[in-house]
Amino acid sequence: MSLGFSHPKPFPGDILEFPRNKYFSHFGIYYGERDGVPYVAHLTCRDSETKLLLFGRALKSEVKLDPVEVVGQRYKVRNMLDEIHPPRDFYSVVKPAIDDMMGKDITFDILFHNSEHQATLFRYGLKKSTQIENVCCDWLQIEKVYIQILPTWKELFKKRKL
Repeated sequence: MSLGFSHPKPFPGDILEFPRNKYFSHFGIYYGERDGVPYVAHLTCRDSETKLLLFGRALKSEVKLDPVEVVGQRYKVRNMLDEIHPPRDFYSVVKPAIDDMMGKDITFDILFHNSEHQATLFRYGLKKSTQIENVCCDWLQIEKVYIQILPTWKELFKKRKL
């Protein structure tokens, strides 16, 4: 997966995709700049003191605001649902939702509430993960998804890159 900048500067409310490996990407919402530093809001369990990895879940995750370069050097804008779902207004809806969620405990679940689900929930008001849908076309394949994705996710979790 070769990701680069999709355009020179993302706009507040854009979904940013950060590649992690050939199976998994991390997602966040471009929040804008503070003192010239670009920030992204993203669901992470990276800095949580009490974590529990259980069947692809981290019980202590949260939405954090980090400089884009802390989350990843490579990214692309990935507003994947714009053609079928209108994005919500950043300043009146998305930004207040992000601000409200920061610091609250959220259960991260690789299949049902990952960083892509959170990013689409902020931008569109609905949870969707195209990376999970690409691997799992129906519920009968969930076990196969866990077998394929969970070892990769565990490695990123151990390295504190989620």
